[in-house]
Amino acid sequence: MKKLALGLALSCLLAFTTTAALKPADQAPDFSARASLAGKEFGFTLQDALKKGPVVVYFYPSAYTQGCDIEAHAFAQDKEKFDAAGATIIGVSADSIARLNQFSADPDYCAGKFPVASDPEHKISTSYSLNASAARAGMKDVRGVEIDHDFVERTTFVIGKDHKVVATLSSVDDKITPAQHVQKALEIVRKLAAK
Repeated sequence: MKKLALGLALSCLLAFTTTAALKPADQAPDFSARASLAGKEFGFTLQDALKKGPVVVYFYPSAYTQGCDIEAHAFAQDKEKFDAAGATIIGVSADSIARLNQFSADPDYCAGKFPVASDPEHKISTSYSLNASAARAGMKDVRGVEIDHDFVERTTFVIGKDHKVVATLSSVDDKITPAQHVQKALEIVRKLAAK
């Protein structure tokens, strides 16, 4: 059983190490998606968000999993700092919109402060050149609910008003923690605001 679990973990890691995510200066693909903010569903478009300023698009494996929970909580805590820099935050995962309605409103995670978008068919993550790997059969989240979707690799993009990728932060390539994604993204949008 341990060998099977180790094999699955290694195959997930290998799937993620073949990434060719968008790089700085690449054109960020436009996207629209069903999203949730404070438990209420709405239509999010990157194009509309960029009219207000830079956008931090962060992809994460799954709501209600350890690293993703830490990252969402950190973004929620620093939301006012991102606002002060003129930046919009949007999280993207393969979670269903029903699951995201709960996660976006949960006071321990998104806390109703920023939206999270549903990408169940990986159209958005694929357009950003990100890989997905299958969740282990029977895998459950921190609440004990079975996870029924693939995981997209944790990657954060800071996108400038000109639609160009300003920075790409990857847990796989850069070896940064979920909380470091938030801090590094904040540093970048603050530099953009200072220009």
